[in-house]
Amino acid sequence: MRWIDLSRPIYSGMPAYPGDPEVSIEVAHTYAEHTWELRRMTLGTHAGTHVDAPSHMHPGAASLDELPVERFCGKARVVRADAPDEWPPNRGLFFAETAGIECAARLKELAPPFVGGGLSEELERALLGHGIITFTDLVELERIPPGVDFMFFGFPLRIAGGDGSPVRAVALLEEEGER
Repeated sequence: MRWIDLSRPIYSGMPAYPGDPEVSIEVAHTYAEHTWELRRMTLGTHAGTHVDAPSHMHPGAASLDELPVERFCGKARVVRADAPDEWPPNRGLFFAETAGIECAARLKELAPPFVGGGLSEELERALLGHGIITFTDLVELERIPPGVDFMFFGFPLRIAGGDGSPVRAVALLEEEGER
């Protein structure tokens, strides 16, 4: 098995979407003073690699804590936006390049459990409107061979009423000979 971390590190001053809260991480307790270390974090729910709940863009839609935990993991594949006939059913789909609103009808038809990677804001809004959760700001998708299924894990914090959450997004690929 081969694990690929698809997450960006979270650090003070990292880039944030314009208008979102800036990320700040500071040491609040030290070993010297408290015999343990603890950090205080201030960040928006869409900082770094994150998942978006339908409530992010649609009032009254499902929030993170209302979604079953199995919605944040499962069999997935990296696909090309310009090849919708190659998108398999019953899998999460990830775009290594930006996918636009022109992909919305086919994705609605396939109803994947989740979609991620490069998504235009219009496409993300459309997917969330159909109850399809989205993962954004992923890295290293190019390390996953196209056309190969893998297991994806992107568990959020269980934030009550949460519209999104940073995640540790991970791909698990079977090595040649393990299949």
